[in-house]
Amino acid sequence: MTKPNTKLSFAALLFFTMFTATVYATQIEYFSPSEDLQSVTKDIVNKLSTQHYAAPPLDDDLSALLLERYLKYVDPGKLYFIASDIKEFERYKASLDDQLKAGSVEAGYTIYNKLHERNISRLDWIIEKLPSLINNFDFTINEYISLESKELPWAGTAAELDERWRKRVKNDVLSMRLNDEEDDIQAALLRRYEYQLKRTQQINADDVYAYYIDTYTKLYDPHTSYFSPQQMDNFRINMSRSLEGIGAVLSQDYEYTKIVNLVSEGPAFKQGGLKASDRIVGVGQGIEGDVINVVGWRLDEVVELIRGDKDTWVRLEVLPAKTSTGSKYISIKRGKVELEDMLVKKKIQEVYFDGEAHKVGVIEVPDFYIDFEAMSRRDPNYRSTTRDVTKILKELQAENVEGIVLDLRNNGGGSLQEANSLIGLFIEAGPTVQIRHANNRVQRQGKFRRTAYYDGPLVVLINRLSASASEIVAGAIQDYQRGLIVGTTSFGKGTVQTLIGLDAGQLKLTESKFYRISGMSTQNRGVEADILYPAQYDPEEVGEGSLTGALPWDLIDAAGYPTYHDFSPIKAKLIKLHEKRISDDPDFVFIKEEYAFISKNRDKKKLTLNEVQRKIEREQAKATLLGIENKRREVKGLELLTSLDEPETPDEQEASADIGANKDEDEEGDDDVFVVEAAQILLDSVKLQNPTSVATFEGLEKTGS
Repeated sequence: MTKPNTKLSFAALLFFTMFTATVYATQIEYFSPSEDLQSVTKDIVNKLSTQHYAAPPLDDDLSALLLERYLKYVDPGKLYFIASDIKEFERYKASLDDQLKAGSVEAGYTIYNKLHERNISRLDWIIEKLPSLINNFDFTINEYISLESKELPWAGTAAELDERWRKRVKNDVLSMRLNDEEDDIQAALLRRYEYQLKRTQQINADDVYAYYIDTYTKLYDPHTSYFSPQQMDNFRINMSRSLEGIGAVLSQDYEYTKIVNLVSEGPAFKQGGLKASDRIVGVGQGIEGDVINVVGWRLDEVVELIRGDKDTWVRLEVLPAKTSTGSKYISIKRGKVELEDMLVKKKIQEVYFDGEAHKVGVIEVPDFYIDFEAMSRRDPNYRSTTRDVTKILKELQAENVEGIVLDLRNNGGGSLQEANSLIGLFIEAGPTVQIRHANNRVQRQGKFRRTAYYDGPLVVLINRLSASASEIVAGAIQDYQRGLIVGTTSFGKGTVQTLIGLDAGQLKLTESKFYRISGMSTQNRGVEADILYPAQYDPEEVGEGSLTGALPWDLIDAAGYPTYHDFSPIKAKLIKLHEKRISDDPDFVFIKEEYAFISKNRDKKKLTLNEVQRKIEREQAKATLLGIENKRREVKGLELLTSLDEPETPDEQEASADIGANKDEDEEGDDDVFVVEAAQILLDSVKLQNPTSVATFEGLEKTGS
């Protein structure tokens, strides 16, 4: 295949000089696929069509969808292409499927080459015009920038694109002014755009292939993806138990990088400040380092900036999910997320119930883990979730607790084997999960040998970030009516992926789907709690259903299984008691009021570029949030805050990390309100079912789990 010309032709130079009204200062490289990628592409097409769980046909409909998604991927903010470009690309609408079957990805490269030209041209334009743009900004007039790029039409002309970029730069300047960064805004922005230009020039032909093929694979579902050889290295790092960074799971949300969840016990989780649904718009190195704007960047580029050595600092500029009036800065000390940080933990929760003190055991399971290497060498002390929970159950028995709260909040899954084994600690025997494969064969896993189990009162605590294996556990406990599920509806990831080697890279492919023993899928809907807590996350922003192309919920035949209790006669009473307790609880009132404020702000479609109006909106938002927080503090007898903006020093941040500031505990060390309420619900259920009921652990000493 002919190597691409790395210089602009005279005709191309003339066209882009006319298009942007400026002459390129930067050399442009055009990309083309290597010939060996033809067989790789055919292999991917074949594996998706024969091994994917859903496997929609690769036809004209999928071709049209691929074109639509690829354009969104390469130009999510609609800042480079204009309507005539889109019309030109429409010629591929019904042919991309045929090209892929033949192993061709030429269309993907053609579209990206034009995007690459426009990207470099635009960065040159901004760098050249930045001084005059800044000097001509008038922050007293009423202008707005759209917050919903996906709803914007494609610009009709190059002049419209210029205007979108002018407003974008104006918003950058205004944000820096409002954040008291006026020392040298022009120099800071110049460094920002020069860095983006440098990054753009580092893109190569293999990157373009990965962008296009990964867009194609994600048409099947959001968890199916292509990893280039370089991306496989990143994937292995992300799967490592010693990941160095901040411990956050990120996703691409059009032109933004969005926080999906925080790794339990990771640096960001311990420190606090960063929340699911927050959007990262800038990344800087060091506590006071310059922040580079990353809006419109690819996810892997943002991850590369955030990742770093242990004990170094990264500075994030974040658009909080709770307000759209402005960004905030968070400095996080990078660290390692070690296996030791993810182990099962226990505590005794003391609660007052009916005027008396009671003790409830709490088992926090942040992950489903097993040391396969130690197990394979027959190490009698190998670690696993089930073995650790078994040990803790025995310890809690010795401490005479009256029931168990199994805390699966923020548990993103892990070993399916361990999830099934854990369920076996709470049932005598029976199926635990059903797995349907692409060939429609259903496999049932479970505990098929009767052994000792804990048969005392049980509550399972979940939230929106409980996913995958943790949903299997919660679903089985609910189906067996072995315990009550409390919290909020879980994430809804009910699919299983496998890695398949390719001649270049690997394919992560969804091969099967989880189903509960009742026959209901956990996919998309998640597990619905028996007793609902107030929402903290918008299900349209966080959860499987928020991911583009998520597979649907469905049903298969139920497995045969017994039930241990019948909670239906007391459920309405439990809900009534719960709602009465939280109606005037200051922490739950705070959660409800804050979520109502977040929901109201989330509907905002545009942001004012009038400085006075922006300040007013910003101060109003801060005042509302401060009022909500101080209302909680006043009722609890805590010191009132004068501002929510007081920055933490590095020492204060490390102190926050030590006390686990992101675990819903306030700075005075109060108990976790969600756990306390779960314990109250457990005691309610015991009293309503049988006033003389106590926890029993008989036989646990004999279990070999």
